[in-house]
Amino acid sequence: MITEAERTALAPYCSGCGKPGGDHAGCRRITDPPRFCVSCGRKLAVQVLPTGYTATCVRCG
Repeated sequence: MITEAERTALAPYCSGCGKPGGDHAGCRRITDPPRFCVSCGRKLAVQVLPTGYTATCVRCG
């Protein structure tokens, strides 16, 4: 099983801006939920809750 950091490093798209490749360290703050799918780059359906968040890709699931 891989960690969240390892999965993000292997992902082809940025979870903050949705663009492929490159250095995206400033795209998303650590407290912000992801806004884009790291697998396909599409916008996520994000629901922010008092205890955290849920994020689901429409295409990938």
